[in-house]
Amino acid sequence: MASTIDKWERFLDPEVVRPSLFLATMFITTFEILKDSIVDDVRDFYTDGFDEHGPIVGTEYKSKVLSKNKSPLYASLQWLRENDAIDDDDLVTFEKLKITRNQLAHQLFDVVTGQVESAHQAQFAALVALLRKIGVWWVVNVEISTNPDFDGQEVDEAGIVPGSILSLQMLIEVASGNTELLERWRKEHAKGQTEAYPSLKRSANGRPLSSNIRPL
Repeated sequence: MASTIDKWERFLDPEVVRPSLFLATMFITTFEILKDSIVDDVRDFYTDGFDEHGPIVGTEYKSKVLSKNKSPLYASLQWLRENDAIDDDDLVTFEKLKITRNQLAHQLFDVVTGQVESAHQAQFAALVALLRKIGVWWVVNVEISTNPDFDGQEVDEAGIVPGSILSLQMLIEVASGNTELLERWRKEHAKGQTEAYPSLKRSANGRPLSSNIRPL
């Protein structure tokens, strides 16, 4: 067990606290991205256009999704499971990730300063993998299947970068202090292009378009 002196050394050392805080907050942020994508993508699938108030969600969303659980999140997870976007192991993984997220949210100071152990660093890869798996499923089974440009083509799923993963990668780069994206955006903006990253444009149903779909 760490002594009082060791705890103070860790707490007062920027080189220790800074990366620890970064990893913890990135885990929380990524989990929130995962939750939002689970709920939003399923709801957007049943969206019938837009009006002045926003998306028009079809009646089937209530009967085919929300009827499965009182929680839109768990109802959406069940819908994804029934459509083979995820499996039972993924549901178990989600619960483990949720427990870790909740620990970080309620004990962030203790975790960052090393007073409480957390699995967030070891679980981060699994969190990103689940986010990517769901995103790729939407690309393959919805975006590609309804896009005539891909008719008769085999797609390399390993080369697909869903919009959620692209956004996460950009966030990590910016939060890490990388200014390359900002410099590129400024150059594009100076050319009169108001949208420097067209790959982040949203599709007709409201989901971000995948940034990279590579045919075999």
